[in-house]
Amino acid sequence: WFAQAVAAGQPEPHTMSLATADEEGRPDVRIVMLHGADPDGWSFATHATSRKGRALEARPYAALAFYWPVLGRQVRVRGPVAPAPYEESQADLHARSTGALAAALTGRQSEELASADALRDASAAAWARARENPAEPAPTWTLYRLRPDTVEFFQGAADRAHIRLEYRSTEFGWSRALLWP
Repeated sequence: WFAQAVAAGQPEPHTMSLATADEEGRPDVRIVMLHGADPDGWSFATHATSRKGRALEARPYAALAFYWPVLGRQVRVRGPVAPAPYEESQADLHARSTGALAAALTGRQSEELASADALRDASAAAWARARENPAEPAPTWTLYRLRPDTVEFFQGAADRAHIRLEYRSTEFGWSRALLWP
């Protein structure tokens, strides 16, 4: 479905909602980018010290949702989340653009910011560091993998007879079921 979303011209088809719950069980959701999907899981990255990183530390289970309105489709994924090894996290970061590295080096994600000027100054310094040393580490940058235990494919229909196909991980592989819309 991802390749079809790309072919259909869906803007930023790799963007997804990431839902987590904090240590008190309060839900939170934000948009992040899919960094990859393979047999080990669906990958995304953030700082381990960010709000979402802290939530994943407290409750290592999350949900992802992709929405591709061009095709009337969405994909929902739920499962446990684990951090990748440090070396793999840094390799993921350094495979990205200079801007991505500069953003990772800029500041303390999710912490209170004193002023817009403080952000501009930190950003300018981070861009200089990223250009000077493209291999500079961002110690808290972490690649996370969600290993799906449930995946649902939703295909919208003009007559509202939407198709929902859910896969669930079982001890024997995957079960499959149609769901009422």
